[in-house]
This record gives sequence, C-alpha cells and structure tokens, in this order.
Amino acid sequence: MSYNEIKTVIDMGNGSQIELSTGKLAKQADGSVVLKQGDTMLLATVVSAKEAKAGVDFLPLSVDYQEKYASTGRIPGGFLRREARLSDHEVLISRLVDRALRPLFPENYHADTQVLISLISADKDIMPDALAGLAASAAIAVSDIPFNGPISEVRVAKIDGQLVINPGVADLERATLEFIVAGSAQDIGMVEGEADEISEEEMVEAIAFAHEAIKKQVAAQVELANLVGKSVKREYNHEPTNPELRAAVFAATYDKVYAVAKSASAKHERTAAFAAISDEFKATLPAELDEDTKFLYKKYFHDVQYDAVRNLVLDEGKRLDGRDVRTVRPIWSEVDYLPAAHGSAVFTRGETQALTSVTLGAKDDEQMIDGAFFHGYNKFILHYNFPAFSTGEVRPNRGPGRREVGHGNLAMRSLKKVLPTDENPYTIRVVSDILESNGSSSMATVCAGTLALLDAGIKLKAPVSGIAMGLITDESTGKFAILSDILGDEDHLGDMDFKVTGTEKGIVACQMDLKINGLKWEVLTQALDQAKEARLHILGEMQKTISAPREDYKPHAPRIVSLTIDKEFIGAVIGPGGKIIQEMQRETGATISIEEVDGKGIVQIFADNKAAIDAASGRIKAIAAKPEVGATYEGKVKSIMPFGAFVEIMPGKDGLLHISEIDWKRYETMDGIFTEGDMVTVKLLDVDKQGKLKLSRKALLPRPPREDKPATDASSN
Repeated sequence: MSYNEIKTVIDMGNGSQIELSTGKLAKQADGSVVLKQGDTMLLATVVSAKEAKAGVDFLPLSVDYQEKYASTGRIPGGFLRREARLSDHEVLISRLVDRALRPLFPENYHADTQVLISLISADKDIMPDALAGLAASAAIAVSDIPFNGPISEVRVAKIDGQLVINPGVADLERATLEFIVAGSAQDIGMVEGEADEISEEEMVEAIAFAHEAIKKQVAAQVELANLVGKSVKREYNHEPTNPELRAAVFAATYDKVYAVAKSASAKHERTAAFAAISDEFKATLPAELDEDTKFLYKKYFHDVQYDAVRNLVLDEGKRLDGRDVRTVRPIWSEVDYLPAAHGSAVFTRGETQALTSVTLGAKDDEQMIDGAFFHGYNKFILHYNFPAFSTGEVRPNRGPGRREVGHGNLAMRSLKKVLPTDENPYTIRVVSDILESNGSSSMATVCAGTLALLDAGIKLKAPVSGIAMGLITDESTGKFAILSDILGDEDHLGDMDFKVTGTEKGIVACQMDLKINGLKWEVLTQALDQAKEARLHILGEMQKTISAPREDYKPHAPRIVSLTIDKEFIGAVIGPGGKIIQEMQRETGATISIEEVDGKGIVQIFADNKAAIDAASGRIKAIAAKPEVGATYEGKVKSIMPFGAFVEIMPGKDGLLHISEIDWKRYETMDGIFTEGDMVTVKLLDVDKQGKLKLSRKALLPRPPREDKPATDASSN
C-alpha cells in the first residue's frame, strides 16, 4: 500500500457516525479529506497559492460544490450527457460554505485559494449539503494554509416538536423549522433557513442547539489535524506596511471623513465627498508613487472610512443618512403598475427599489429540476435581477451571478412559506428587478413580491415583510450598536448582516453572516427583537397599499380549472397515442394536463377565456362520467346488428338497444328502423357485471292500451 490513511470518527448519536479520512485520495492538494456517512461520501480539497498577486487587498477565495451524477447512479440529461456549470442548487451550497469559511482566514492573507467539494457517493436519505462545510474545513485543517478555524456546518430542524441535527430526507418533510448553522467552537458565524412562523425565542434555541453539534465536529477536525501533524501553518507576507503613511493619512483625513459621514448626505454626494478628500491628500504625495504605496494608501484611506463611520454610530448614535439606529427609511409602494402583467408592484425603501411582476402559468410551465441528488418539478419560481444601473455603475450584463442566486433564494424561501397549498393550481413565476440599491434589495424583493402576489389575486396565508439588520462593535470598550434597515456602506463596514423575514405571527426565513468573533447570545436576541419591530413597521406600510388578495384574478389572467376523475378514465381522456386530449386542446384552445395522484386522475384545464374552459371541462366530464341506471340519454346509433343497435350514450360508452326494446310493437328485423348516425333517446336499464349497458327506447314510450279478448260462448260446448 503506497498511502498512509489517517482517520477520525464523529459519533452523531442514534448509531450514526461521520468518518473523516485523509492521506488516500488527492494527495497533491494542500489539503484533502474524504467525509463518509452511511453511503454518502464527499471529497473536499483545498489549494492555496504560495504568494499573493501584486495589488490584491482581499482574499481571492473560490468555493465550488458539485454533485457527481454517478454518486446517485444517474446519467446527466442534456446533449453532452456530462456535468456542466453548477446548478443553482450547487451554487447555493457553495455560498453556504464560502460564507462560513471566508471570515476565518487572516485579514492579511491574500493568496488565491480554491476549495472544491464533490459528492462522489450518495445515500438517498442523507442530505449532503449539511456535510459540505465540515468536509471543506477538515481539508483546510489538515493543510498548512493559515486559518482561524476549524468550523463546521449542521442542519437543525424541529420535527414533531423535537430539535434534530441533520435529519433524513423523509423526516425533513415534517419540519416546522430548518436552518443551516455554521460556526467555530466558540462562535456562530452563519445561519440560513426557513420556518413556519416561529418566534424569536424558538430561533435562538435552535441555533444554540446546533452549536453544540458543531463543537463536536470541530473537535474531531482538531484531532485529525494533530494526527496529520500540520499544526504549524505556512509563513506569508501579503501586505507591506508603512506606519508613517498610515499615521499621515489618518491625521490628514479622519476629521474630514467623520464630518462627511455626519452630514447625512445622499449616497452619491457622500461618495463624491469621500473621493474629494482622498484626492486632496493624494495630491500631497510624490507624483510618481510605487505600487506598494498606491496599495497602502488605498487600504489606509479605507481604514479611515471604516473607523469614522463606526465611531459615529457608537459615539453619537448617528448613521450616514442621519437616522438613529432603529429608524427604517421612508417607504412607498404601488400595485398594478404593469397593466399587462398578471400581478405587479413597486416597493421603495429609501434608496432601494424593486419592480416585481407575477406570471401565472399552467402545469406545463413547471420548472424541471434535473440534479444528481434532487430531480422533479417546481411550481413556484422566483428570479432576482441586479443590473449595474441600480448602483449607478457600468458593467457587462452576463446574467445572474452567485449573489443574485443567493438573494433570490432567500426571497423565494420567504414567499413560498405563505403560498396557498390546496387551492393554488397555478405555476407561479415572480421576477424582481432591482432598479435602485443602497442596502437590502433582497428584503425589498420579499416586500414587493408579497404585494405583487396579492395584486395577482393569490390567496396568501399572510403577507410577509423583511428587514436587514447590521451590527457595529468595539471589542476594546464593549460598546455595540444594532442597526435596523442597513445601508450598503453599513453592510460593508459593519460586523454583521442579518436578514429576517416574517408575518405578523412569526419568522419564516432568515440569513445571517457574522464577520467578527464573539457574538453574544444576548446581542443576537436583541437583534431579533429589534428586527421584529422593524419588520412589523414595514408590514404596516405595505398594508396601506394592499392588505388582502384581490377577490379575483386580473381579467387577462389565465384561468385554471381542476377536475378529479376516476383512475380508469385517464386512458380514455388521453386516447390512443394522445389523440383525444390533443383533439380537445386543438378544438377548444385550452391546455389540458392529466396525472395520476393517489389513485385518482387530476386534470388541469388552462385557458385565457371561460368559453374554452367550459368546452374542455364539458368534454372531459362527458368522457369520465359514469352512466347512471334509470337516466335518460340522447345517443347516437353507432352500428346496426340483426338483433339490435349499439348506441353511444357518452363519449366512448356504447350500449345495446335490443330489437325488443325499440318499441312496444314487435319487429321481426332491423331493416329500415335506424341508420348509422341517427340520434335516439334511450333509457339505461341496467349495467351487468361485465360493464355492458342495456338500453331501452320502449321504456320512454307510452304503453299502448291492451286489446280486450272476445268473450267465450258457453252454450257452444
């Protein structure tokens, strides 16, 4: 054997174990770990360049999670039949891992770093997304890459009233809350998930429960790293320093930057004022600056802005736009803005604006999900677009990036929780176009999406609003400030980005990213309480525009009628090779879909006018109707036999009208009585055990009077 495999095992309880091993696969990576639980296996690798590129003042980290189709014994769809670019599902998992790892790298570490996680074997009852963060962190732990971890991620869910870590796929369907939580042994760093209108106390309880499981998984990674012997990390020097320049920048610009921050000016005015201060100081420097000095000046001026804005909040309780820490920016909204859409809304909060539309479609419009682990159909779609003009910038439009996918997913989670279940036959697509952005456009999407759905006549269980919270802390003094409705600059310069959505009853979704160590539970609780206050305020403003769903859909919106038929009639509705259903669609103009659910045939008829709906539903009802004994039918003579005629009383249902049941008078032959295609009114007398129909025309005719027989003469005997 040419490898030295090292393993450690995590006991997850209930007989479940997670095994971490290294030294067998991908040995040329800086770090490589195989995670195994049941039949699920993840291969995580990390490679980091030895040196940083010149002029880079951030961590160029890329995290990619990919599910190999072979892991579930499937062949990819599409023309190429191979794994292509990451699906939205894989992008979302990649983002979860990225957000958990990124804050734990040293601030001055700027080398290109790549983390790859591959699902190479799958157990159909084990969700691999909850294991990806553990695998990635373990790969870094066994490398010499500087990292202030380890971290881990777990899924926490409440099932049948009990909190559970990493439940199986089947159990998860009953969950009333479901969060992915990431953190180190000391702190929570990331939370994302959804819930059924839970309280703030329930959310804190679930996060704390998840943290206990995270601690066990972090301890196992430390053990594995010690066994490997990579406790000493590589040396690096990715940032030059110039204390004299730093002191000069602070001395010359801090007070001016603080004054601009305090001026409560608009975003573009404030940006221009900061740039003028920077240019003024830069003019005092030598005309020809070396690259290191340019890099450091940019960094030090950013540090000035960072300190000034944060100190303004902590010392004076004032923010860049003049608000206090609890005030939400002014809100206005409008519905029915797009006359041709099935539902639409504009929602504006401060300098953030979303234009959102709703389109109602049929079953054929459902989104097909063709992933390695999940495949099926989705009937609620939300797309979030963030064009460059929304922030006054110029950049190529290359389609949605990871940020757009993540923001759209948070809004989708929020609105999905309040959609009607049984009474909603539509495929629904919500599109949110961000027209202005200065803080929390994803929460604007939630609010605009709610308004647009109500405008479309969708019977939501309850309206949903969302708010983004921020946090400014000073470890040296212990001061902290929780900010409601954060600006873009406050997101960038703050210590936390915490988005919470919910109804009047409780929380339905959340997303939290923490950029510092040591978030105290009481701070988290206060942030949730302050978020609730802001969320309810926004909901009140939304309800001034529209407070309940419209009584009916828009006149130009398509209509859907759902019919339930017996399973035995599904084939008759479809017809041989689809002939009958295609003919009905062609002749009525309606779109018809049919599927078997729980032993019944569920038919959906989709059309943009009532006449088409009525025509199609009438024909389907006729096909699927069961003949009733004693009922009268107008039937068509289909064929004539010596003993009677076969009459079609319903589409596809023929019965025998025997020669003896045609009339009260006796016929010796069928000649001349009917011709094929004649219409005749008949009564259904009986249906025998074989399903054959016995018809009668005679039963509908008046019985002729009986002729009296002549009296018998007794004397003749």
